[in-house]
Amino acid sequence: MLDRRQIVRVVELALDEDAPHGDLTSEVFVPAEAVATADLVAREPGVFAGAEVFEVAMTALDPTLEVAVHVVDGESFDAGASLATVRGNARAVLRGERIALNLVQRMCGIATVTAAYVAAAGPGVRVADTRKTTPGLRALERHAVRCGGGHNHRFSLSDAVMAKDNHLALVDDVTEAIRAARARLPHTTHLEVEVDRLDQVEAVLAGGVDTIMLDNFSPEDLRQGVEIVAGRALVEASGGVTLGTIAEIATTGVDVVSVGALTHSVRNLDLGLDVRVS
Repeated sequence: MLDRRQIVRVVELALDEDAPHGDLTSEVFVPAEAVATADLVAREPGVFAGAEVFEVAMTALDPTLEVAVHVVDGESFDAGASLATVRGNARAVLRGERIALNLVQRMCGIATVTAAYVAAAGPGVRVADTRKTTPGLRALERHAVRCGGGHNHRFSLSDAVMAKDNHLALVDDVTEAIRAARARLPHTTHLEVEVDRLDQVEAVLAGGVDTIMLDNFSPEDLRQGVEIVAGRALVEASGGVTLGTIAEIATTGVDVVSVGALTHSVRNLDLGLDVRVS
């Protein structure tokens, strides 16, 4: 579950950016006592994510606004569906509109794309995100991945050891470097190492890793890599994975497929907030 404090922090920063000194348009066009009802409407089908985010964004400036979300996170919806309704002071509704839409549209876009990748991969393999997230929005985007049926990789650099090519370039003996790292780590800390050639696999396994990442491998090389590992570690495939390639990758025997595209280049889903006079 999302930590509400994370949502509040994101919303406060977004509101400070969008209306640092108030909403001039609403203040000169909309009477202070006006009341409005607004419906969050889907312009296209998708998977929902961000129920609590929508509620926090709409009530941040006016806690008296009434917000009702009609779907739950992870639920599919059709074009034209009413996803939520908000009612209250019209100026407050209009001031929160863009922030709420920006955040929930992005989260729904991520959840929808993730669901497509999970369906294409099929059962038996985890589809995971990466750290290629929008700065400041990682918690929200990672939640959206889960809403789409995906899994989360390490949340931050502080959560696990993951040695990539730039780390390995700075050590003389990969096996000994991994062993030395393992000796310094608590037994509960996960250790993953990335390789980009088959001839690196044995040296990495000899060091004692929990997961080995096969980066930018062809499907044929992934199959060979899985055979070499032979159950001695979890096998993760990564690098340039697309909706068109993940099905074949999933058949190679890997345990996890990590997909940067779930967050780094996703298109926001088209949602609208339609205001009507109450």
